[in-house]
Amino acid sequence: MSVGAVLVLAVGTYGFRVVGPLLRGRLRLPDRLDRLLGDAAVVLLVALVATSALTDGPHLAGVARPAGVLVALALVLRRAPFPVVVVAAAASTALLRLLGVP
Repeated sequence: MSVGAVLVLAVGTYGFRVVGPLLRGRLRLPDRLDRLLGDAAVVLLVALVATSALTDGPHLAGVARPAGVLVALALVLRRAPFPVVVVAAAASTALLRLLGVP
């Protein structure tokens, strides 16, 4: 990729990031569209987590990683502190792999 293309993409990305806060007070979105955009962000985040949890490149991740994600989900639903969630998910995944579970 040429230096010019990288600069154009960088300026475009920066422009998009700056325009949002600048227009937030001036541009009024309908309430329904505002809710839909919030829901779209949640759906994209869930899709990212599901893809990361269930796949390893083009292959399925096995059982240990999704099990760790389920442990994390259970702790999040119980409102556990974030460090506890991360350590418990990593520990459960590591324990399953130690036991030979793929």
